[in-house]
Amino acid sequence: MAREKKQRVRVGLADKNPLIQAALKQLLSEDKRFDLLHAASDCASFLDNIARQPVDVGVIGWIFGPCDGRYILDHLFDEKQAPRIVVYTGDENQTVPTQVMTHGGAAFVSKSEQPAVLLDTIAAVSAGRMVFPYIDVRTLYDNPLTTLTRRELEVLSDLASGRTNKQIARDLGVSLNTVKFHVRNILDKLHLHNRAQVVAYALRTRLVDSPPEAE
Repeated sequence: MAREKKQRVRVGLADKNPLIQAALKQLLSEDKRFDLLHAASDCASFLDNIARQPVDVGVIGWIFGPCDGRYILDHLFDEKQAPRIVVYTGDENQTVPTQVMTHGGAAFVSKSEQPAVLLDTIAAVSAGRMVFPYIDVRTLYDNPLTTLTRRELEVLSDLASGRTNKQIARDLGVSLNTVKFHVRNILDKLHLHNRAQVVAYALRTRLVDSPPEAE
């Protein structure tokens, strides 16, 4: 019995929707290939969970609110013991699978697929395979977001959420000049000219769900 337990794939979940979380917990509990170790509803909690209790495979959504799947993937990119990540989302933006691949994800599964597809994908990923729908590899780096560093993606997300440079500097623990440097790089790389264009770009690419509310 102990031997079977050891061979099971350790899985961690992250999805902002409690109903999706509950469904995935039930699904994984019924499949003897997997052990679900923890579940989270936001990026920070997921990263904390896997730091405390490592897993073989992480199954995450794409949009969480203040961050997204890119943040998790970029955070784990240089980690030697990082889990392989399966992005499981209902986001219909056709660029998402490409973004998942270019940011280091191991697989993409649409929520429109049958549950068995997700389970088999988790098993395949744990065995070292990558699982993606058809992607024209010639377009992998056509998306300007792939040119941004992890820190620039953080700053971009904060800008798109309506935060000021001072707020971003305080939250990231860096100087105001450092934030301004990142902002200039972001505008240059995305060929934008001001914050209004940043917000519009973030909405168009699903970096944020809705326009920031006026305070």
